Amino acid sequence: MATPEERVEALGLSIPEVAAPVAAYVPAVTTGHYVYTSGQLPLRNGELMTTGKVGGEASAEDATACAQQCALNAIAAVRAQVGDLSRVVRVVKVVVFVASTADFTGQPQVANGASTLLGEVFGDAGQHARSAVGVTVLPLDAPVEVEIVVEVAPG
Repeated sequence: MATPEERVEALGLSIPEVAAPVAAYVPAVTTGHYVYTSGQLPLRNGELMTTGKVGGEASAEDATACAQQCALNAIAAVRAQVGDLSRVVRVVKVVVFVASTADFTGQPQVANGASTLLGEVFGDAGQHARSAVGVTVLPLDAPVEVEIVVEVAPG
């Protein structure tokens, strides 16, 4: 059976270095058997993939790709905490914030960019509870921000 890292690679992706925080916080914390990530922006190689509001300057398709990158960055933050992604027992909760225009109502479809990736990487353990929330603005004018909570096996 493939490991989560191998599944990421099979998707043609790679787990990046943990994105540097943009303020006074850490990328993730572990308490008990849970890892909570901070909100992850769609940073790729230290740069935002795109900026602006979804339904305005950013398309829904671009935002969905951003949500996937945010989830990949969250996976990196989890791996930095636990070392081996095979320790992930379950992705418990995903929260996706979508900076969007007042008339944009496709936040759930944008959030699927994150949810689909987590399902592909963690299989059944990647099925999770989720919130997709439209907001006015996000840090650095990012269109999407994702945070996740995962349960991990003792290591």
